[in-house]
Amino acid sequence: MAAEQRKLLEQLMGSQSLHSSSGQQPTEFTDRNVCRSFLVGECPHDIFAASKLDLGLCPKIHSEQLKLDYELASKSHEYGFEYDYKRDLDKYIDDCNRRVEAAQRRLEKSPEEQAKANEAMREITALEEAVELALEEIEVLGEAGLVARAMDEYYNVDKLKIDKEERERSLVALDTGADDHQKLQVCDVCGAYLSKLDNDRRLADHFGGKLHQGYSLVRRAGEANDAVIAKKKELGVQPPAEERTRSRSRERPRDWERDRGGYSGGHRGGGGYRGSRGGAGYRRY
Repeated sequence: MAAEQRKLLEQLMGSQSLHSSSGQQPTEFTDRNVCRSFLVGECPHDIFAASKLDLGLCPKIHSEQLKLDYELASKSHEYGFEYDYKRDLDKYIDDCNRRVEAAQRRLEKSPEEQAKANEAMREITALEEAVELALEEIEVLGEAGLVARAMDEYYNVDKLKIDKEERERSLVALDTGADDHQKLQVCDVCGAYLSKLDNDRRLADHFGGKLHQGYSLVRRAGEANDAVIAKKKELGVQPPAEERTRSRSRERPRDWERDRGGYSGGHRGGGGYRGSRGGAGYRRY
């Protein structure tokens, strides 16, 4: 919808008047006010339009004519706009990957919950053994004619059984929470929770939803753009000096930390996307 609105504005006002308060609008696609993501592929502002992640209109210029100018000029000159596009897409991909991993962690039983479950099982086992020993003792006392002592042991057995039932209820409560979590699975594309019990209709609604479709498009666009960059590197095509300088400036802090042998905690790039997570997985583009 945002892309259609922008095209309509261009038709009504002319592409030169968009985002212009002074009436003077640069016409070169190399101007920094022009959206390079739009020039190379698709701008995330357009991709996520009318979704839960609606970003509004892009603050930079989208012009079909400038896009055509870029496509023509890039056949004979290397501008390196794919690197700008990669940085733009990676912001949304990395953020989504972090949310996917956080959602996945919330579904996993915490170490504290696992420790409680293990302790409850140990206590139940110990109580079962105590009941068996007490029943054997009652039998021996009965054969010896010690009825009073046998009755005392019966009361003790009742207490042990009550304690065992309480531990079993606690364990069931812990397992019930885990079962509820096990009915859910995280969509690896957009980070939404999906029920493993959902029917085909509900799953189709999710996969066809604007947010899922948006992240699917961003991921596919990122993969395609990465392939273009890799191919250019393979062919020895160097990005412009501006991009090489920018890349070196980003690498310098990492080199400095490596030389110091330091570790700043966590991993860079935020998230380290995992393509599959046990089970069938909900990664459908």
